[in-house]
Amino acid sequence: MAATGLSEAARRYYILAPEIAIPEDTHVLKHDQTFALFNDFGDIDSRARHDEGLYRDGTRFLSHLALTLYGERPLLLSSNVRRDNLLMSADLTNPDVYTEGRVIVPRGSLHIFRAKLLWKDTCYERIHVRNFGNEPLEIVLALTFAADYADIFEIRGERRPRRGSMQTPRVDAGSVELAYEGLDGLTRRTRLECRPMPARATASSMEFELLLESRTEQVLTFTIGCSAGTGTLATFPYEQALRDAERERASGGRFVCGIETSNDQFNAWLQRSAADLNMLLTHTPFGLYPYAGVPWFDTTFGRDGIITALECLWLSPDMARGVLSFLAATQATQLDPVNDAEPGKILHEARGGEMAALGEVPFGRYYGSIDSTPLFVMLAGEYFVRTGDRAFIESIWPNVRAALEWIERYGDRDGDGFLEYQRRSPSGLVQQGWKDSHDSVFHADGSLADGPIALCEVQGYAYAARIAAARLALALHDEDLAEDLVRAARRLRERFLQAFWCEDLGLYALALDGRKVPCRVRSSNAGHCVFTGIASEAHARSIVRTLCSGSFFSRLGVPTHGDCEARYNPMAYHNGSVWPHDNALIAAGAAQMRSKELALRILRAQFEASTFFESNRLPELFCGFRRREGKAPTSYPVACSPQAWAAGAPFMILRACLGLEIDAPAERVLFRYPRLPAGVNEVHLKGLTVGDAAIDLRLHRYADGVGVSVERGAGAIDVVVLG
Repeated sequence: MAATGLSEAARRYYILAPEIAIPEDTHVLKHDQTFALFNDFGDIDSRARHDEGLYRDGTRFLSHLALTLYGERPLLLSSNVRRDNLLMSADLTNPDVYTEGRVIVPRGSLHIFRAKLLWKDTCYERIHVRNFGNEPLEIVLALTFAADYADIFEIRGERRPRRGSMQTPRVDAGSVELAYEGLDGLTRRTRLECRPMPARATASSMEFELLLESRTEQVLTFTIGCSAGTGTLATFPYEQALRDAERERASGGRFVCGIETSNDQFNAWLQRSAADLNMLLTHTPFGLYPYAGVPWFDTTFGRDGIITALECLWLSPDMARGVLSFLAATQATQLDPVNDAEPGKILHEARGGEMAALGEVPFGRYYGSIDSTPLFVMLAGEYFVRTGDRAFIESIWPNVRAALEWIERYGDRDGDGFLEYQRRSPSGLVQQGWKDSHDSVFHADGSLADGPIALCEVQGYAYAARIAAARLALALHDEDLAEDLVRAARRLRERFLQAFWCEDLGLYALALDGRKVPCRVRSSNAGHCVFTGIASEAHARSIVRTLCSGSFFSRLGVPTHGDCEARYNPMAYHNGSVWPHDNALIAAGAAQMRSKELALRILRAQFEASTFFESNRLPELFCGFRRREGKAPTSYPVACSPQAWAAGAPFMILRACLGLEIDAPAERVLFRYPRLPAGVNEVHLKGLTVGDAAIDLRLHRYADGVGVSVERGAGAIDVVVLG
């Protein structure tokens, strides 16, 4: 199925949304490299919803899983995912069971409880079957299954000229093994095991015959393991797997939310966001990394990981350390046009899976991102201010220097002082900023901009990167380099203010095209320029006023484009939709000024939007239609949910409203003109670490402002409140 009406370049990585019925919600579980999408019943039916499945490292290892009772689908009572995202459960019962025209098992006689867990490349499932009837029942229960070993890009809509070969299934008394040998030479296996053993097993089903006395139950336990290559997969008893998963989650090694407010619904939003970040954080050899989102982006993305780490830095500096370590280790060291790589450039994305291994898509290790490199330097600077961890900064300082060299030598393609991009690989991304849709950069008349393209927000990132690197250079006693970096930042700022400002728009131009003609389009990108500090004070005030205005801001937040623009479409991926992370960066920028009006409005908008989504989960994006009172936001059909930088957005926006700044080298916590959102009268910050010290703080709303009190302190920390 092709995406018609699009150019070949646009079609290449377009995510298809087939016209299919979606009768149930989708429930997500994830652990490290493995994730699963189940329907309400706990089944997998990729014919009904094409993305359902059990996945490992970019491949679907199970495309069908269905529980039947007497050959029929059970009736659904309820289903949910536990608040910490560890378990998915479903409560089911039997329909009326007939034989020869009469009911032999009345509806509701049986209760079937399914509980699912992902742990170490294995899906564990426990099924409880209880007879609430007054008579013994003979029950026929079956589990059917299939594996298509589709690459995630096939599921997104890519057509492949040929595929590998399915292997002959292995069927034993209590297990079935399915396998596929890919064109990359790797054999991928799905092994299903059950205890107790089934009465019958085939290559596609396990069938059980249970005799249940009145008021008794039986328990079945399944494991579905995913492996690749020659290694063997170790599985554990269900109880041990659950115990180990809970222990890991409680250890604090992942994201821990130390925030509680006086508003229970607001707390639920923060708890959901923290739980989603915990789930998306994935072990790598270099530390924990927030994988971008399920299902399409469950892997390492440079830009996404950095922005998520920035959003959560005040609460979870270890996340930033993991991101910096991973990206330093994967930094490009040589020219590789096929992968848009140049020495010093920071990764855009890294993919597993057969198509990436074969080069059918360029994303095995791909560097087509103009902003990951300056953002990497920005994060390194912010991490040092947050932690004072000089030893770690020294360990990645060569990577920071290499990134700065890339900015000067390769990022500025024509020597005009601005960072520009134009893909070198014919199969790479056409647009290489965060708005990477093929049609996201255009002129006022709607014509697409030709490259090389210099995005406004990327100049802000380059400016902030130099300022951050200068701070690091001073900490490492390289005063000459620090002075050079500050001078370079000032020169960039002067040129930027002249070339990008559009007085009639009240914003910076979206971009300069290859002829240095400004794209005079009202876009949210200008808000990032306030965040990075490249905007002048007067321009910053104008940008905030414009983004606050009724012609731009909606009750949902700040959309990616104003509704008067030629390519505005509230249903488009980047040309009119609302992105939580985009709003978070805008809020963080606006809050640097004394007034917190825009930050507070964004926080309220995102919080209200979250109440309409399942489990208070903000998706990657949603459509930018102006919301009517009491009506839910309009979902974007193929948005990732959960998605890391959407889950991190509430924490950055809240920090912006609180005006919170942490300076570990100075042993100081500063609240700059703090404000509390409507409906929240208190915020309690628990165990806020600053270097080796930790404090508990409580913020209270008063008639004329916000007060801050220290409830517990361990170590020397100055707490300063302005305003």
